[in-house]
Amino acid sequence: MGGAMSDAFRVPPPRDADARGTGGGLDFLSLGGVVTRLDPGVVPFRTARSVEVHVSGGEFNVAANLADCFGMRAAIATAMVDYPVGDLVDARIRAMKVRPIYRRFAHDGVRGPNIATVYGDRGYGVRAPVVFYNRANEAAAQLRPGDFDWPALFGAGVRWFHSGGIFAALSATTSALIVEGMQAAHRAGAVTSFDLNYRAKIWAPEGGKSRAQAVMRGIVEHVDVLVGNEEDLQDGLGMPGPEVARASALDPSAFLGMIDQVRERFPNVKVVATTLREVHSTNRHSWSAVVWIDGRSYTAPTMELDVYDRVGGGDGFAAGLFYGLLSGADPEEALRLGWAHGALVTTYPGDTTMATLDQVRALAQGGSARIQR
Repeated sequence: MGGAMSDAFRVPPPRDADARGTGGGLDFLSLGGVVTRLDPGVVPFRTARSVEVHVSGGEFNVAANLADCFGMRAAIATAMVDYPVGDLVDARIRAMKVRPIYRRFAHDGVRGPNIATVYGDRGYGVRAPVVFYNRANEAAAQLRPGDFDWPALFGAGVRWFHSGGIFAALSATTSALIVEGMQAAHRAGAVTSFDLNYRAKIWAPEGGKSRAQAVMRGIVEHVDVLVGNEEDLQDGLGMPGPEVARASALDPSAFLGMIDQVRERFPNVKVVATTLREVHSTNRHSWSAVVWIDGRSYTAPTMELDVYDRVGGGDGFAAGLFYGLLSGADPEEALRLGWAHGALVTTYPGDTTMATLDQVRALAQGGSARIQR
C-alpha cells in the first residue's frame, strides 16, 4: 500500500516539541458539542431499568479516537457546564487523552444551561436501534463567534481543524462559529474537514431541510475534506440525486457519480469520503468505504461485520482516515485504516474507540478474528 499523496492535497507537517518535550501544537482540533448518551443496551427505553452513560458527540468522537487509538495530539473546543454532569464529561474527555478547550457556563441548579442527553438503545436482530434527544437549553447551542481565541490556538500550531453538521444544527450561532474557526484555520495553513452528519430530527426545530442546506453550503465553502454519503449530500447540501442507480448499498457508483456536482459547486473540496453499509439486521452488516482524493477514487474491501453497537462507527472511520492522511499514508492505506477502525468501533460498547493502533493496522492489512496468543 505504498505511493505518494497527490500534490494538490497536503497536510502541514507536525510542529516539533521544544527541548523540554513540551509545545509542538496540535495535530487535530475539533469544534462541537459534547453530550451524554444513555444506553439501556438491547432493552427498549420504555421498559429499561438501568443505563450505561457514554460521553459522545460527533465532533468529539473523532478527536477522542485520534488521541486514544492513534496517539495524535487532539483537542476539543466545546461548551462545559459547571455541575456534576459536566464533571463526568470532563473526566471522560481527559481519560481519552483529549485536551479540553472550554467556554464555561454556570448551571442555575434547575433549568441549566445543560449538557445535552441522547437516548439510544442498541436494538437487536430485526429491531432497529432507536435514538432520540433532550437538547433543551443546551450550553453548546449558545456557543457563538468570539468564544474561542482562534489566533492563539492556531498560532501555537494546529494541523487539522474539524467540525460537523450536528453542531451546525444547534443554532444560528454555532454554524457561524464553525465558519469563523475554518477561516482562522485556513489563515494558519491548517486542513479543514466537515462531516455532514445530516440529522432530520435535530434540524427540524431550526427550519428543517431547507435551512440545513443553506447553512451547510455556507460552511462547505471553507472545507477541504468532506465526509458524508449520497443521502447527506442530497439532504444536507441539496445536491440532485445520482443519475446511476445503485446495485446495492455497497455499490460506490451513486456516491462517486455525485462527486462532479460537489466539485462544481465547491471547487475548494479536495477529499470526499464515506462509509458504505448494507444492513442485513441490526447486528449483521456488510461494511465498506470509499474516498475520492484529487480526482481519483479508492474503494475498501467488503467486510461482513458483527455489530455490537453501531453508534460511532462513522466517526471511527473518519478518525482512521484522518490519521492516515495526517501521518503521510497513501490514499488507499488511509482509506483502509479508516475502514478497519470504523469496523472495530462497532464491536465495542459506547461511541468511541477501545482499539489499539496495532489492531487497526492488522485488520487493515487483512487480519482476522483468530485469537491472539
